[in-house]
Amino acid sequence: MVKILSGSDVADLDRFHLEKVGGTSYDFMEEVAKRFVGWFVVRYPSKLDQISIFCGAGNNGGDGLAIARLLFERRYAVQIVRCFTAESTLSMDCRHNLTLIPSLLPSVALEEFDREGCAILIDAYLGVGLTGVFRPEALAVINSITTFSGKIISVDLPSGLPADYSYSGVCVRAAVTVTFGFPKLSLLFPEHAALTGELVVLDIGLEDEEYAPFASRTFYLQEKDVLGLHRTFHRFAHKGDFGKVLLVAGSKGKMGAALLSAKSALRTGSGLVTCLVPEEERAVLQGVVPEAMCVFGEEIDFSVYDALGLGPGMGTDRVAFLETVLSTATRPLVLDADALTCLAANKRLWPLIPKGSILTPHMREFERLFGSSANHPERMAKGQAFCLQYGVNLLLKGANSLCCLSDGRLVFNSSGSPYMASAGMGDVLTGMLTSFLGQGYSPENALLCGVFHHGLAGELAGEKYLRGTMAQDVIEAIPATYRLIGLD
Repeated sequence: MVKILSGSDVADLDRFHLEKVGGTSYDFMEEVAKRFVGWFVVRYPSKLDQISIFCGAGNNGGDGLAIARLLFERRYAVQIVRCFTAESTLSMDCRHNLTLIPSLLPSVALEEFDREGCAILIDAYLGVGLTGVFRPEALAVINSITTFSGKIISVDLPSGLPADYSYSGVCVRAAVTVTFGFPKLSLLFPEHAALTGELVVLDIGLEDEEYAPFASRTFYLQEKDVLGLHRTFHRFAHKGDFGKVLLVAGSKGKMGAALLSAKSALRTGSGLVTCLVPEEERAVLQGVVPEAMCVFGEEIDFSVYDALGLGPGMGTDRVAFLETVLSTATRPLVLDADALTCLAANKRLWPLIPKGSILTPHMREFERLFGSSANHPERMAKGQAFCLQYGVNLLLKGANSLCCLSDGRLVFNSSGSPYMASAGMGDVLTGMLTSFLGQGYSPENALLCGVFHHGLAGELAGEKYLRGTMAQDVIEAIPATYRLIGLD
């Protein structure tokens, strides 16, 4: 997993990279620009659209100038909008890139910019070096960009957005933000969704060991990280080797939650899935998922199961039952939905949660547990403190779901789709997480594999069904996610 560094560390990371591979800072800037252009020409192949690139005086502006030159060489209709004056102090690489601009490449001052006919605006004004209060001229540039009605693509960060903390003030609202190496922390905050738009993270050739000197405990989980987290099974493996799991889910009127969690556990690879459901509702489950077994009542021997998942649709009146499970469990649990509601209302139960357990609140459930938060950094701190205190893992669900691990690390997930914003997705995830625990994965690996495969299955289902994507569609896409990451 790649570390997420502070904006102030980026210059040192670049320097370490150049010491390792050789070359100059200009060479590295050129490589970054080439990666951006490589992405751009695939995403926007039409060369008829007018593109305006707003370039500042720093290295972000240098990136913009290099991007302009490379797009011009590919015969795109591009013009540079100079967001600096002749008296401005340009960074060394920005100044060098300015000398390389072909004479035929149009370049205009900000006040000369004519937005009529311009389809795409590339924002390369301010980057990770943003500090302090905006100068009046900076406000003028940002306001000019924000009033543009076409598509805005920001380079590394939307201009005006700090790299590491929550935004306040004036900021560009990008349709797409293309960032390099790793996502800057603020790009992952839900309160910045309208500013960052779609997030694209481009590989620029940095190796994981180049991040080693930096002390960050915040990481970004990508597809390349997931294969190594998986267990493998030999050809004589049988259903017992793939885990025997129990799901406490469903109640009158909410049996769909049991169906979804049971089926997702099976699709994730569980050998044996049993559901503790109301006996009078058993036909609902067994008629749709005949592979799942049912048990009834509350006198259950939990020790015979390799993993337990509790909460989806089980009802919020089962505090005594939950206390019994927490007190007797000898293995980590998955706690979701109604189980979390019971915990929020009965904090005396928190010390009983088995070490390594996985709690999966969405935003409202998180607030019920820990109170309201002013911003995402505050949520991160609360989740981290809780996990360190109780030795558990917590998943704050949403776009770029946040995994707070029991050792204090914070991991943002890269997979997922906006089309997953529909009922039952959390029930699917509970089944997947319980399945991985039952298959013998460590709690950490079960969480990371579960959240990534869940998001990836959502992407696959979303490509097919768009806004009509249902939780059942995500379940059916789970098996394909194994092949996509290279695991049969």
